[in-house]
This record gives sequence, structure tokens and C-alpha cells, in this order.
Amino acid sequence: MTDTLKPRDNKDVEDAVRWALAEGKTLEIVGHGSKRGIGRPAQTDATLDLSGLVGVTLYEPEELVLTARAGTPIAEIEALVASRNQQLAFEPMDYGPLFGAPGGRGTIGGILAANLSGPRRIKAGAARDHFLGMTAVSGRGETFKSGGRVVKNVTGYDLCKLMAGSWGTLAALTEVTIKTLPRPETEATVLVLGMPVDAACKAMTVAMGSSCDVSGAAHLPADVARNASGDLPPGAAVTALRLEGVAPSVTHRRRALEAVLQTFGKLTALDHAASQALWRSIRDGLPLIATDPAAHGALWRISLPPSEGARFAARMPDSARILFDWAGGLLWLRVTQRGETLAPLVRDTVRACGGHATLIEAVTALHRVTDVFEPQDGSLGALTKRVKEGFDPNGVLSPGRMWAGV
Repeated sequence: MTDTLKPRDNKDVEDAVRWALAEGKTLEIVGHGSKRGIGRPAQTDATLDLSGLVGVTLYEPEELVLTARAGTPIAEIEALVASRNQQLAFEPMDYGPLFGAPGGRGTIGGILAANLSGPRRIKAGAARDHFLGMTAVSGRGETFKSGGRVVKNVTGYDLCKLMAGSWGTLAALTEVTIKTLPRPETEATVLVLGMPVDAACKAMTVAMGSSCDVSGAAHLPADVARNASGDLPPGAAVTALRLEGVAPSVTHRRRALEAVLQTFGKLTALDHAASQALWRSIRDGLPLIATDPAAHGALWRISLPPSEGARFAARMPDSARILFDWAGGLLWLRVTQRGETLAPLVRDTVRACGGHATLIEAVTALHRVTDVFEPQDGSLGALTKRVKEGFDPNGVLSPGRMWAGV
């Protein structure tokens, strides 16, 4: 059993890393552990638990900016900004339920370290695009800062972009500053029923190219749609297009979008409450939660050009269940057969389609024999190692979580 270090402030984090350096120890960085199951199996000597670094230290709704300690629960932040009629526009997903844990336990630091973005990414951008500033402790035991409290900041290197998606392997975030945006007054979702994957991908492309300002585009085949929230019509594949804004605008754009999509199939719509329920379900991958852990195989997160979504799906086994988000640019793939036999097919197909894949959930044995994150070629792998060595030359912070030897 590894020791757990639970710092109270940035100085404690510095001391913990310096202790690890002096003792030749390695540290696993966690918040509440909602994403702990993602990545290669941890082989660290101690856990650096940042869940004690809590609290919003600055919130200026008029300036659309919020600063919080890294261990602050994302649910607390979302409730705070909602009270001022604002939101986190990148719509971060909650991995907890996928791993059988309660929802709402993810922290703002973990969200940014994993660069988590939900369905609105196609309109609002990724988490890293809303990450304005930070304070962090490197693997050298040194505190550094980057960015600030304004949207436009061009001083020095944009280290926030580098930290987003580094999964705690470069530095321990202790405080972060993010952008907030006004929350839409209402929303509605237009549904096209019964389309096969190739037609659905084409319909989503048409919708995204229209003037209707779509903020979410997803396709749920019939076997996936039946497990989704939002009172969807039973027994049919569903292609969902979300519209957000003030009520008159949403009504006008809904009619325009229905006119654009009328040749694709039968249309219906969801009102505000049902639309919100559906997109929360899509955001968190809930339709693909396995009810039988002994037979669920593996869950993959596939990112690729939207034009390649149908091509990728056509090469997967008939038993595979796929949820299409980001207008076909993000695929959640649940396979029920043994993951070891399918992993090469997934990797080869993703490579042929110009994308990348992350193994989100699988038995431990598969994590040990299959790359969890997209394998890197020689030049990219060498660059990754140099960046790691720059921030963490002794390999103290979460070594090997993303790639062996890094």
C-alpha cells in the first residue's frame, strides 16, 4: 500500500515533490480519483492527493473569469457560475459513472490536466481554449506560473496549453484560472430518426455547415439510443442536433434546421428539459456503460476527422456499440469481444483515418499489453521525452502513466 500525501497549500506540494526527489520516490497525482482508471497501471511509491486544495479564490462574472484551487470539485464551480447565469462553455464530461463511481467528484485541476471537453467543443472549443492561467509545481520541486486573468495574454510561452492533456506527468496544478461565458436562455434538439451511420454523418455535416449555429451534433444507433436519457423515440437510431440561445432565436433556427434536414428522414424535437438530459447523457458516455463488467470488453475514445467517422465504424465488428459525437469527430467505441484481439484493428483503422485513440476502460491485462494513449513515432516520442525531462528530469510525477519510459 502506497503512502498518501495530502497537501494543504502550494508550499506543501513543493515540499512533497522535494521529499520525493531527495528520497528517490515517485508520486501519483490524484484529486478525487474519478479518472484514476485511465492510463497505464500506476507504479509509484506514494500518492500526492490534491483534493485538499479547494476553494474559489476569485470570481468576476463581469470579466468572465474565475480562479480556483486545483482540487475544487467541478460540480461546485458549475453551481457557482450557474448562480450568475454563466457556464463553463467547454462542457466538461464526468468520468465517474463510467467507472462505477458517483458523479460530480471530478476536480477543476483534473478536468484541465485531462483536457476534457463535451459536445459543445464543436462550437466553443476544448478545455485548453478556456484555460487562462495557472500556478503549478514541476517535478523539480519548483513553483511556476503561466498566463493570467485575461483572455488575451501573449507574455512568454503558453504553458497552459501544454499542461492541458498532460495528465499530471509534467507538473502538479495547484491553482487555475478559467474563462466563463453566459449561459443560454434555453435550448432545443432536433432529432432525425432511423438513419444509418453514413447518412447520419452526412446529415451532421450539412447541419454544421448551415447558418443554424448548431452547438451539439451526435448520432446514436438504435442499440445505443435505447440506453440514453431524454425520452428518445423507442427502437430507432437517433441523430441529434442541439440549438442554444434566446427563445425566439432557438425557435427560428429550429425551423430553419428542420427545413435543411427534411430530406434525411422523419423529424421530431426535444424541449429544453429533455434536450439537457440527452446531452448530459451523451457528454458522459452513459449509453455505453457496461451492465456486465465481466463481458464488457473495452471502451475506446476515438478522435478523427468527422468525414472519417462512418469509414471507421464500417470496419468494426457488428457487435461493437458506437456513440458518435462532435458531428462524427469523436467516437466512443464499446467492444464486447476480447480486447487483445481487437486492439490492433482499432489502432490500424484509426491510423488509416488520420486520428488517434485512447483506451479508456479495460481489464488490467489489456492495459499492460496495449498502448493506452496513441503510440508516438520516433520524432514525436523524442520530443515528448525532452518536454518531460524539462519539467520532471527525475521522473517523479506519474512516470509511465501515458507512455512507457516517459
